[in-house]
Amino acid sequence: MDLFAFFGTLLWPIKWVIEAILVAFHELLTFFGMNADAGLTWVLSIVGLVLVVRAALIPVFVRQIKSQRRMMEVAPQLKKIQDKYKGKKDQFSREAMSRETMAMYKNAGTNPFSSCLPLLLQMPIFFGLFSVLRNAQLEGNAAGVGLLNADLSESFGTSSLFDIAPLHLAISTAEGNVPVIITAVIMVILMTGSQFITQLQIMSKNQSAEMKASPMYRQQRIMLYMLPLVFAFSGFTFPLGVMFYWLVSNFWTMGQQFLVIRNMPTPGSEAALAREARLAKRNQRKGIIEEAPESDSGTGTGTVVVEEPKNPQRDQPVSKNRAKKKQGKKK
Repeated sequence: MDLFAFFGTLLWPIKWVIEAILVAFHELLTFFGMNADAGLTWVLSIVGLVLVVRAALIPVFVRQIKSQRRMMEVAPQLKKIQDKYKGKKDQFSREAMSRETMAMYKNAGTNPFSSCLPLLLQMPIFFGLFSVLRNAQLEGNAAGVGLLNADLSESFGTSSLFDIAPLHLAISTAEGNVPVIITAVIMVILMTGSQFITQLQIMSKNQSAEMKASPMYRQQRIMLYMLPLVFAFSGFTFPLGVMFYWLVSNFWTMGQQFLVIRNMPTPGSEAALAREARLAKRNQRKGIIEEAPESDSGTGTGTVVVEEPKNPQRDQPVSKNRAKKKQGKKK
């Protein structure tokens, strides 16, 4: 059985949804006057697909943030377990270490793979879009599995960005097409840079001191420098249409992560201290000085409210005759 046919059957529901979203945005863009067969119209339709998918994944992202916070809380316990079995390489010790680690994760309600969940959920979208592009290009005017009819399938399969870079081509299938190769290389650089910045801001600004001392932090540093290899491979094999999806998704992740780090930083991290400083300055401008919350020792002076000084009422000048009349009335 053809491997692509097998995955095509497996991804049938995902391909149907992808086609529905693509066609909806394509119809909207052509309604506003864009060329129905232009590659830019289909690229913007792919951007719309990214926006819909990533918006739908926001609840998953929130769960990911909560899971990461729990992982930070159990980091000291994880280090204790690893120190307990440090240097012990026998099978009994390894199994005991694994049991204690999994029990700790279960009690904390988290697991080390939760941070990969949004990416794992998007992988079927990547392959589904790849399959839609491949079918549209190979089968010419064959209709898709859903709303992508024969005419739209042919338009999508033969569309080119600025009429020079076909969306269905990759570096591996470009056969010397320089615009495709240049476009793919530029996107690989942008994808690598955006992912590197996203991961770097998490590691440098949104990690507590305990988390930076944990083995997980070292694993994140390894991933930070391995991801460029992943993008280099994807840039060589994936068609431009799929790479546009991945690039826009990376930009979404970078912006989303920036907002989370700024507004909901990990307690004890550099970003949390920066947020406290911003809030203190903001409250100072409002006339309220907020002190830090009480420490573990129970000390703390609470909140001090600084009232604006009241302007005393100014006495109006009184003439001599009027002053004499007032004195006479008092007598």
